[in-house]
Amino acid sequence: MPKKINYSELIKETLILTVAVAVIAAAVFFFLVPSHASVSSISGLGIVLSNFIPLQLSAITMILNVVLLIIGFLTCGKEFGIKTVYTSIMLPLFLGLFEILFPDNTSMTGSQELDVLCYILVVSIGLSILFNRNASSGGLDIVAKIMNKYLHMELGKAMSLSGMCVALSAALVYDKKTVVLSILGTYFNGIILDHFIFNHNIKRRVCIITEKEEELRKFILNDLHSGATIYESIGAYNMQKRNEIITIVDKSEYQKLMNYMSHEDPLAFITVYNVSDMRYQPKR
Repeated sequence: MPKKINYSELIKETLILTVAVAVIAAAVFFFLVPSHASVSSISGLGIVLSNFIPLQLSAITMILNVVLLIIGFLTCGKEFGIKTVYTSIMLPLFLGLFEILFPDNTSMTGSQELDVLCYILVVSIGLSILFNRNASSGGLDIVAKIMNKYLHMELGKAMSLSGMCVALSAALVYDKKTVVLSILGTYFNGIILDHFIFNHNIKRRVCIITEKEEELRKFILNDLHSGATIYESIGAYNMQKRNEIITIVDKSEYQKLMNYMSHEDPLAFITVYNVSDMRYQPKR
């Protein structure tokens, strides 16, 4: 039986995603564009391409995102959900709105360096909101997932490599200072995202005792595409035997798992530990 749609939750989720994308678009338009820096994003690449293509940045970003979405769906299938599609389309729409409202946009800080710094700080706010809602802004995330699937490259490294390529593209148009700022901006942007949002290389060991053991096991295997270990545990108070499911997940999988448990069994006993490293042989 299909689940009933909760329209209030859907509206709330849409509003949160919209606000997050608006923040990201504002960071791009008011700080990244005046700086001319090409910091790791599709919008950064669009800034460079706008020097060769007689189109507004919003139009170039829309074209790039649509092309990447099509390639993503063809190569990675359902890994790209409706949230990625929504944010990828809304970002250039917001950029277009800002272009109409502020046709003579100039630097708010009067400094190229401060523009890049402000961009990194503001865009991190928007990205953190998206991340907490299990969403992404599309763009280079799609490129990274494709590289991860076909080149067997870790997502973090794939993001860094694609971002650095975008930063280096500034050399096609701008002076050495702008190129250096683009590279440094990409580097520091990665540090902030890793520390405050992604916790780079940090995984979480989640131990769960639940009444819905079989449903949880299937969710971990089929929805998270992750593994799990089941141990028999005994409660010290009543000596009752229960199974404990242990799984190790990354940040995005952890958010999905917690959302699932909050909905399916809010009374489950859950403990969480940070895991700094994990080595295993993936299933073929």
